[in-house]
Amino acid sequence: MPPFLRGHPVADPRWHSTPLIRLSLVLHALALAAMAVAPAAWPWALAAVVANHLLIAAVGLWPRSHWLGPNWTRLPAAATARHEIALTIDDGPDPVVTPQVLDLLDRHGVQATFFCIGELAARYPELCRDIVSRGHAIENHSQHHRHYFSVMGPRGLARELQAAQETLTRICGQRPLFFRAPAGLRNPFLEPVLARFGLRLATWSARGFDTRIDDADRVKSSLLRGLRAGAILLLHDGHAARTPQGVPVILEVLPGVLDAAAAAGLRVVTLRQALS
Repeated sequence: MPPFLRGHPVADPRWHSTPLIRLSLVLHALALAAMAVAPAAWPWALAAVVANHLLIAAVGLWPRSHWLGPNWTRLPAAATARHEIALTIDDGPDPVVTPQVLDLLDRHGVQATFFCIGELAARYPELCRDIVSRGHAIENHSQHHRHYFSVMGPRGLARELQAAQETLTRICGQRPLFFRAPAGLRNPFLEPVLARFGLRLATWSARGFDTRIDDADRVKSSLLRGLRAGAILLLHDGHAARTPQGVPVILEVLPGVLDAAAAAGLRVVTLRQALS
């Protein structure tokens, strides 16, 4: 039985803390020692610890940071050398938008990576199966997409990831290999949990904020500025902003982005294919 179906699996011995986390632990130990030896030094020790916590919080608010653990912000070197890019689509499945996205991708003959929310996948299982049957990949975007995901502790994070792993695997017959945090925000507890579930963190190299910006040209311009070999592009089928005409922004943006990629000799692959 896969480990994610047996409660909370044991820590993966391959996980190693980052230099920032190790330095933070040393700092905390030194602060405690300083207060024990010289109680009058407590204001300085406390200030150092608070500053450290603020730094870690700031790093967690930087989705493309590598300071809290490994993070795919671009495709691996081999995929880049093959002139590959990845199109990643978040927050679905959406019963209105996702089928139109799938038809559009079919017309362009490309495969994308859908980071799906577990509870939505459970609500629209046939739509998830359609995504996979058309050759796309479905990956883990948490079970509930909590707005407070980045302040959860290890147990809460493990519950979110495990529930989504079970939901998506059961529906799609395909175990997710990648995880993307809601809004890309995280904390130091996430990487050990990812290692326990055998998941890789993936963010992006270019995004257009298409959940907030209703101007398709602005969104497309942001993505095209980052369009180069090895790029990981981010768009949304769930929570998609609408143009003033009521059209989901992703549907207005995708054709131009895919045409530009083809003209540049770039091949769109899933994150799984980029592992090859």
